[in-house]
Amino acid sequence: MVADLRDRLRAAFRWTDPGPGSDYTVSDRSGWWRDPLILSGLGDGLADLFRDARPTVVVAPEVTGFLIGPLVARALGAGFVEAYRAGARRAIAEPMTWAEVVDHRGELQHLGVRHRLLDPADRVLVVDDGAATGAQIRGLQGLAGARYVGAAVIVDECTAEVAAELTIRGLLTGADLDPSESPGPA
Repeated sequence: MVADLRDRLRAAFRWTDPGPGSDYTVSDRSGWWRDPLILSGLGDGLADLFRDARPTVVVAPEVTGFLIGPLVARALGAGFVEAYRAGARRAIAEPMTWAEVVDHRGELQHLGVRHRLLDPADRVLVVDDGAATGAQIRGLQGLAGARYVGAAVIVDECTAEVAAELTIRGLLTGADLDPSESPGPA
């Protein structure tokens, strides 16, 4: 089943050209959310990467994490906690725990979770659609502390050292989505 899911993920992924004057392509993962078989398989596929760690809660950053995090939490029989980006909306009127994160563009961001939603006895699994540098995962690992069990991602593009340090496991690697292997425009 996991091999089928990986094949579907690769087939639904596209690289797009942003237009004249650009010398790069942009990843388009929207086909993943359109395919009902991918959606029905993602929860179990990502959960299986850490099922043996017995997570009790899944933490995922907005935006895409809010889509896949609950799928994984449901598959694990665990709870789900949102990790919000500061400044993306009006402030949440509850105590938050924040982590500073330098994103893949080099920009400083803050990710926060509602303080009351992480219990000292929790076993925290971070879930996201991808990890390029591990920065967001590192920030969320810091928020979880000793409760952190690892990170399950759809695409792991981190170096082997970062993936090992942060216990990142992915369904695909960046090489699986190599633009030179792309079938081109659909």
